[in-house]
Formats: sequence, structure tokens, C-alpha cells
Amino acid sequence: MGRHQRDRLVWLGDFHPELKTINKVFGYNEVIPNSLDLACQQYPLPRWMNDMSSYSMWYLIIHHDWYMQNADLDFLKKHRDYIVGLIALIDAKIADDGTETLSPFRFLDWPSSPNTEGVEAGYRALLVWALKDAEKLCKILGEEESAALCAAAAGRLNQKIMGHNDLKQAAALMAVAGLMDPAKASHDVIAVDGAKRFSTFYGLYMLDALSMAGLQDQALEIISDYWGGMLDMGATTFWEDFDIEWMENSARLDEFTPEGMNDIHRDFGEYCYPSYRHSLCHGWASGVTAWLTENVLGITVVEPGCKTLKIEPHLGNLEWTEGSFPTPLGIVRVKHTRQANGEIKTEIEAPDGITIL
Repeated sequence: MGRHQRDRLVWLGDFHPELKTINKVFGYNEVIPNSLDLACQQYPLPRWMNDMSSYSMWYLIIHHDWYMQNADLDFLKKHRDYIVGLIALIDAKIADDGTETLSPFRFLDWPSSPNTEGVEAGYRALLVWALKDAEKLCKILGEEESAALCAAAAGRLNQKIMGHNDLKQAAALMAVAGLMDPAKASHDVIAVDGAKRFSTFYGLYMLDALSMAGLQDQALEIISDYWGGMLDMGATTFWEDFDIEWMENSARLDEFTPEGMNDIHRDFGEYCYPSYRHSLCHGWASGVTAWLTENVLGITVVEPGCKTLKIEPHLGNLEWTEGSFPTPLGIVRVKHTRQANGEIKTEIEAPDGITIL
């Protein structure tokens, strides 16, 4: 997971949007458990995943989302000791007043990095989200003591909620973690200037926050401008890094760059992406796929193993949408068609054993 031309590590941050895409498009794939197993071998406690504390938070969130999709209790039990140990490690570094000393290196994604204050707020929100998911995992595992540690640690963190400093990544995480009203996060920060200051990795959480605020239509416009912007520039796969402002006076990827125009691959990119360093095929940019399944097709998992699904479409200005969703019990097929009176007609084919809400 998170592998591309520069390295062969399992990057746990990249892994989460990739996991969400795999869950929605392919269903069970052994690359997920194999990658989680390998990551634990490569980064035994007390090391952080990829030596980055925020990537250990993503490890907990990934386990939660994988369990909701597949309800694979044996696999979760296999990781019990690592999960419980990681929770204890985190808990010990959060003081009574809500200050924490997990690691001096605070990382969300590269484009957010200059906004130190915003990164701090987003980092703490990501930690709260991870602790909430870890608490659910501990209850499934019967680890009540660790579940209580998660709840108490999140409570201490929430005594000290920091400002997002107009960072879209931070506002999105604060909305997802329940630290900020999604409508306020969306109107004040995330939806401002549309697709400007979006990022390929955290774009998924920005879209999620917009949909939590009921702003699916605005999210679809941003998708059209941002992921559609890559397609307009000749992309056949989504990129590791992208800013819509790069499009101005830039040639398409599938054309030779004319004199006086920008080469969108060579002339842009910061941090670890200058010149030709950023990948034009990167899994963490695929999260929009999962968002479309959850929001346009409208399928969300309510009960582990996909035993109960909620279907609530948001077509925006589309006349119809149809698609499939893989579950451990078989493929669910859904079609929504807008009727002349504006109502949506929904047709669902679901395997036995799945309840549709």
C-alpha cells in the first residue's frame, strides 16, 4: 500500500484512502492484511509507524474501517497486542491538561506543512479520531481497560482544542473527529475558494466534511474542478500532488510542451516533489472514488461485515447513477434515476443476509 516508483515501504497514511478505495471497488484483498502485518514487523513498538506518530494514528483508523467492511475478528485479534500496546504508548504521552508529547514531528500532508498552527490543530483532531476508532476496536476485542484508556485520553485532548488557522486539512479533520461543527468548518474554511488549497491525500477528508454538512453539491463541483482538473491536463491516473493553480498556462501531459507554456510535471511541486519527483499515479489521491460510492451512490456500512447498509443518494445535477459495491456476502448493485417530478427512483439488488436501510 502506498507504493510507487520511489520506494517499497507500506506508508500508513497513504494506506487509508487506498483502503477506502479497495473496500468500495474490490472488496476483500489480501494486500490489506499482508501490508498491516508487514508494517507491524517493520515498526515494532515503541517505534511509530514509518517513524511518524500521525501514521500510527492512521493504523488504528485503518483497522476500524477494515473491520467494518469485513468483520474479520481473527485478523483483528492477531493485531490485538499491537493495538493495545499502541494505545498505552499514546495514553502515556497525553497529560492531564490535554497537552501531548507524542513526537516533535507533526505531519498531516506536505501541502499543509507551512501552516504550523493549523497542522497542530489537525494533528490533535486526527489523534482524537484514531482514539475514538480504537475505543470501538477494543470493545469488539473485549479489551475494556484499553477502551477506557482511549475514551479518557480523547477527553483530555478535548480540553485543549486548537484553532484551524484557515487550513482546510485541519478543519476537515476537526469536523470528522467531532471537534467542530461540519457546517462551520465547511462554510468558514473548506468550501472557501472551492478547489483552491485542496490536496490529493486530504481531499477525501475535506469532501467528507462537506458531505457531513449536507454540502454534497459543492463537493461535486470541487471534484469536477480538482480531480477533473487532473483529467483535463491529460491524467489517466490521479497524482501524488496537485494544485489547480498549476493549470494556468500549462500544457497537457499527453502533448509536447509548446514554447512559452508550463510543463505541469516538471515545473511544479514542492517539498519532496520538485521537478519530476511527484508520482502521476498515486493511491492516496484515489479517495474520491470512495466518496462517490458513499455519497452519490449513497452506500455506507452501518454494521460490521456490511450486514446492514444505508443507501441515501445525492445525485447533484446528475439524471441517474448506477454502480456496485462488494461485500463479504456478495455484490450489491444500485441504480438511482431522477423522475420527471424530481423524485429519485432507486433499484437495489442485494445478496441474502444484507439489510438495507
